[in-house]
Amino acid sequence: MAEFSLLLPLIVLVARIVETSLETIRTIYINRGHTNLAAGIGVVKVAIWLLSTGLVLTNLQNVLGIIAYIAGYAIGTIIGMHLEEKISLGSVVLRVFVPTDPLPLMKKFGEKGYGITRIEGTGYLSSPVSILFMVVPRRELSALLEILRKEYPHLLYTVEDIRKGSEESRIFHGTRSPWWLRFFGM
Repeated sequence: MAEFSLLLPLIVLVARIVETSLETIRTIYINRGHTNLAAGIGVVKVAIWLLSTGLVLTNLQNVLGIIAYIAGYAIGTIIGMHLEEKISLGSVVLRVFVPTDPLPLMKKFGEKGYGITRIEGTGYLSSPVSILFMVVPRRELSALLEILRKEYPHLLYTVEDIRKGSEESRIFHGTRSPWWLRFFGM
């Protein structure tokens, strides 16, 4: 019986970490419009939730099990967010505000296979700027941001998730990996 009272918190902790990680990823996929993927994750998540919640509710005298249940939620949320970043499903819009000549930056990104749209703009308190818009696969974003941080640290940029977009347009003109690798963010 003593072995079970120590094993229970471990089982509950691991189950809650996995379940909450899946729930975090599922919520992000719902927000991005990936309905089928979110539904599949939800089925697995509910099965694990039933196991962990049932173990805790039938063993309420095991305080370590209750603490493990709570801790698993916090740890699972953090792990889920990190996993989602690694999976990198979908695309984002990268906007770069360039107060000087944008052509060198456009050339650098264009040579790497990125399509760029340039719009001229002005602000009330600023001089004219060029705004460069790029729709970028999420898995490519970190490489672009690294270039911006190292070579153009003075530039302002923003990143925004895309929930829906036209499926037929090709947004990245570099080398594409097979669909099954892209599905898993590789």
